[in-house]
Amino acid sequence: MTPTIKRLAAGIALMSAQAYAEEGIHRFNIPAQSLVSALQQLSAQSGAAMLYAEQSAAGKTSPALQGDFTLTEAVRRLLTGSGLTFHIGADGTVTLKPAGNDGASTLGAVTVTANAIYDSTNPYNPDYTRPTAATATKTDTALIETPFSVKVIPQQVIEDQQGVRLERALQNVSGVTREPAGNLTVESFNVRGFQSFYTYRDGLRMGLFSPREMANVERVEVLKGPGSILYGRADPGGVINIVTKQPLADPYYSLQQQFGSYDFYRTAIDATGPLTADKSLRYRVNLSYEDAHSFKEFNKNENIFVAPVLVWEISPRTRVGLELEYANIRSPVDIGIPPLNGKPILLPRERNLGESWAKRNNEQILVGLNWSHDFNDDWNIKQRFNTQLVTEDEVYVGRNGWIGDGVDSRYYGQQTDTMNTYFTNVDLTGKFDTWGAKHTLLLGGDYYQQDEMADYADYIGDLPINVYNPSHLANRPSLAGGDVGQYGSLTEWYGVYLQDQIKLPFNLHALGGLRYDNATTTDNFAPFSSYVDDRVSPRGGLLWRPIPQLSVYGSYTENFGATNAFDQDNKPLRPQTARQWEVGVKTELWDERFTGTLAYFDLTKQNMPTVDPLHPNRSVAIGEVASRGLEVDLAGKLLPGWQIIGAYAYTPFVEVTKDYADDGTGNVTPGKTGKRNPNVARHNGSLWTTYEFQSGDLNGLTLGGGATAIGNRKGDFDNSYTLPGYAVFNLMAGYKLKLGGSRASVQLNVDNLLDKTYYSGSNGGQVIHYGMPRTFMGSLRIEY
Repeated sequence: MTPTIKRLAAGIALMSAQAYAEEGIHRFNIPAQSLVSALQQLSAQSGAAMLYAEQSAAGKTSPALQGDFTLTEAVRRLLTGSGLTFHIGADGTVTLKPAGNDGASTLGAVTVTANAIYDSTNPYNPDYTRPTAATATKTDTALIETPFSVKVIPQQVIEDQQGVRLERALQNVSGVTREPAGNLTVESFNVRGFQSFYTYRDGLRMGLFSPREMANVERVEVLKGPGSILYGRADPGGVINIVTKQPLADPYYSLQQQFGSYDFYRTAIDATGPLTADKSLRYRVNLSYEDAHSFKEFNKNENIFVAPVLVWEISPRTRVGLELEYANIRSPVDIGIPPLNGKPILLPRERNLGESWAKRNNEQILVGLNWSHDFNDDWNIKQRFNTQLVTEDEVYVGRNGWIGDGVDSRYYGQQTDTMNTYFTNVDLTGKFDTWGAKHTLLLGGDYYQQDEMADYADYIGDLPINVYNPSHLANRPSLAGGDVGQYGSLTEWYGVYLQDQIKLPFNLHALGGLRYDNATTTDNFAPFSSYVDDRVSPRGGLLWRPIPQLSVYGSYTENFGATNAFDQDNKPLRPQTARQWEVGVKTELWDERFTGTLAYFDLTKQNMPTVDPLHPNRSVAIGEVASRGLEVDLAGKLLPGWQIIGAYAYTPFVEVTKDYADDGTGNVTPGKTGKRNPNVARHNGSLWTTYEFQSGDLNGLTLGGGATAIGNRKGDFDNSYTLPGYAVFNLMAGYKLKLGGSRASVQLNVDNLLDKTYYSGSNGGQVIHYGMPRTFMGSLRIEY
């Protein structure tokens, strides 16, 4: 595969040289206004970065600009009568300066601060913050005017931290931690005290398999709290939405080679640009190949990922997109280590209590079609359709429990699983005014179907292992005579929703919405084969923005959650639901370059299935878990070149508030009432900062570092053991160099600098996983 990648990279380099030799035509629609605002719109509509001194553009106006122009002609027209001249660099960056300066002067010599204006999708955008996001409202709403807590992790943060896994990006979000599940074969997170199995891709829910490849990720947006009103049946902690890279109107090519500890090698390619002279047909292709070992015995990963996208702008108002993702993931099955005497057993980090032949092969194909049409400047409609086809073959080993004297009982089996997911939605959005109020109305509907079928064969015997002196099996035992079977399920739901965002006088903003859901689940593994749930879920919010830099808000949301268990009569229990109250303060400083949110939440999950004390094989829906806490999120630029992103969560209360159990003699007890949810620390946070030298001999050099800290956590729902807290420190250094029309960069990251031994989390039961030791990761990248 490596020679193929090298040949493709060479082809990309040749194409890029020709692309930069010709200046393309852009379509502009910029009204007459202040020069600063006009330059911002020009940057957004062309994708060009712009550098200028603040005082040089202040107080000036620009004429309207409508039509098709080259970047050079567009800038020239906007600067008419401004007293400014400009220069367009080889990388497309536009630099403005007062007329009369000699050609040797540079922006670095200007004594005032310079602004860099980038479109949010520009690959060279260095910002750690984004002023808007769509995940919370499905409309492009300013974060400071959104009455919910939302955190955006832009591409630059992911690149600076060399985040090749989603969990690395989410360390920058308050109240979000990794929660290992499925012997590390399922990517799972804990959000506001509740486990969240599902992630979303461009607003559509993904299947329950495998770590997410980051090669085509533009940014990650996290909505805290229930999101089912817009996304259907969802986990109540929040919505993790991955926004993917889309085709650009101007050519861009990138080749990156990463290499690191434990024989980690990863190659990534990003290529995008127009396919037609008028740029109406554009493409983007992301590829990655990863081959890596691990600090643990037997563990090796090999991942292949390809993601092409086509976009056709049929007209200025109509757009169609077609996308494909293919992933092949070969990974180990890691059963972690067990607890002993109220804490994790003390074993070497590299020890694997599984077997070398316990492997997993996962193949995923995603096909997506989307289109949108603007009826006019105020009304538009869009539809997305995704289908994800997953096949997984797994040979697994798992824990049964202690036998005694350091000997652990294990089970073993083999399973082939297919999961086909189909998801589509339609959104109609319109803007209108009524009696001084400005409305943004959203009317939509969605349909989701997930069809899963599995064939399994379980070994009928036991595979004991001495955890202190393990003796591994060279070959797999025969499954002949074991337990063989098949199970499957079909889940369907449809929903319709209505939302109105209202901008009122006196800088007040109101949001209200309703959703109706109808869900059917058919399960051939349960005695009761089919059942239907439906529900109406509301949400609302009120926000006041007394000054441009500050807003205060409050909101209430209800959630329609996962399917539930069965009662003594084999009838389905009421569906799991949730409700949340939230209040907070948001700030936006220094021309939207720095954002912050302080939020307090009170979240309760209801109808949790608990064991029926009178019928131990059945459940009753009386369980309830409450989570309350305070969260802080910060991100942005403090000074030219100095950026920061941070998060802190204080979660003093996340406990079971209702539960019933049987003491074994027929007496009802409070069960797990008062127990704390696993993997949720009272305190957890992270801080990351970088500084890029702006001039002089060190120009282009970036230095950075940060820390992640998590307090003590309970390991299981019985609170039978505790995971100790930890803090790890990370460093990075990078250097960028312009080479004609291209940019080369080299980077080195050191994670867990002090080589701290810690536990990343548990599966909520008796399986614990170590965190990564000290690791080094280098990167070489060239961009055109």
